[in-house]
Amino acid sequence: MNENKLKAIEASIKAGDAIMEIYKEDFDVEYKDDASPLTEADKNANAVIMSFLETTSIPIISEENKQTAYDVRKNWTSCWIVDPLDGTKEFVKKNGEFTVNIALIDQQKSVFGVIYVPAQRLLYVGDVEEKKAWKVAVSEADTAIETLMNSATLLEPSKDSNPIRVVGSRSHMNQETLDHIDDLKEKYQKPVEIVSKGSSLKFCLVAEGNADVYPRYAPTMEWDTAAGQAICKAVGLEVISLDTNKEMLYNRENLLNGYFHVKTEL
Repeated sequence: MNENKLKAIEASIKAGDAIMEIYKEDFDVEYKDDASPLTEADKNANAVIMSFLETTSIPIISEENKQTAYDVRKNWTSCWIVDPLDGTKEFVKKNGEFTVNIALIDQQKSVFGVIYVPAQRLLYVGDVEEKKAWKVAVSEADTAIETLMNSATLLEPSKDSNPIRVVGSRSHMNQETLDHIDDLKEKYQKPVEIVSKGSSLKFCLVAEGNADVYPRYAPTMEWDTAAGQAICKAVGLEVISLDTNKEMLYNRENLLNGYFHVKTEL
């Protein structure tokens, strides 16, 4: 694993530490123009991540940065895509299901992803080039990243699960998702169980074999999905855009994702 990837892992953990400093206290919540919540934790985590990634000389797309014009971005061959605090609603609710997301994009494809869960000190990493994804508990000691990764366990998705476990958002279970669940029941003649999780942890559930299908029929942005897609792709799963019926691409002119599916072998 090269130096830039190790920096991304360390950045996610340090950002998580900054988030937890705010999480333990009372905090104010602002609202952006799109009515999504913003806290001091989002801003502090972003500052930490920028301090690491700016040393890599790879351009950065972050939810909390002013976005670079597409006329410039379209010439990037690679970039980082960052969500310093994914699941701010979960953070505000204090249910622990929020994450730090960092992904490396190459030729519009997500090739490396880090998802860190600060409240659980749990780290997920996926490397498409190595065709491996890992999960590791992060100790409170300041452990070297190489040493930390040596204690990681490999992720493996499930196969031929019965019942079919479908990831449903706590906030976004809508009619299209319910219709898709009905289609699964009819097609596979199996019962369906709903598994709920916040933030990008939905991708991790499928990648580690604790869910089988993640259908997303609600708005997401590139920074919500890029890291999770890399983790899923590293274990052989596809994140398919329903707009193109192909792998979801990144650093697009419009950073708003269309609907998508993640599915294991059913």
